[in-house]
Amino acid sequence: MTRRTAGKARNSGRPSRFRAGPLPGLAALLALLAGAALLAARPEPPSAPHQGMARAADGDSLRLDGVRIRLVGLDAPELDQVCWDARGAEWTCGLSSRARLAEVLASGAVVCTPQGHDRYGRILARCEVGGRDLGAMQVAEGWALADGDYLAEQGRARARGAGIWRGRFVEPRQWRDEGPSTAPELGYFEAIWRWFRELTGATTLR
Repeated sequence: MTRRTAGKARNSGRPSRFRAGPLPGLAALLALLAGAALLAARPEPPSAPHQGMARAADGDSLRLDGVRIRLVGLDAPELDQVCWDARGAEWTCGLSSRARLAEVLASGAVVCTPQGHDRYGRILARCEVGGRDLGAMQVAEGWALADGDYLAEQGRARARGAGIWRGRFVEPRQWRDEGPSTAPELGYFEAIWRWFRELTGATTLR
């Protein structure tokens, strides 16, 4: 037996320090994680529109087939909320806001495109009747405040003194958080404008 052959014989009984082989457990785990990542990254299919005859719940939400839908991009006065006209007289702006929305909903079927849910479980959506955006209408006519959208419509409503802009009001969010309120005090510039309006007969901005 040669020296090289003897060395091979001696080494043949030693366990190998490194062993190469498949790792089925690790491979399965990696495949599972990759699949979960693909599912998480896949966009959810858009929800089908809700459509049919609906009724107004308040100035910025409606009920359609038993489902509560909240219009996005605006905030209307609460049902029990009052506002004040240019002479300081109270009027029920919350009920008036709902009445206007109810009037349009009664004119035809509504089509609402869902955009998610709010913390109360209501569907958030943009809704139209006869191609008319209900949110844009409510803000443009002064029956709601812009809340992320419809700023141009709000500017026009304020300039015309439409709806709640005919006098003074507190924001719906403040009414919800703090409860019924007395008429807010006139600001310095608003007081000057009122004086100027009464003197000249100009159209009010608010």
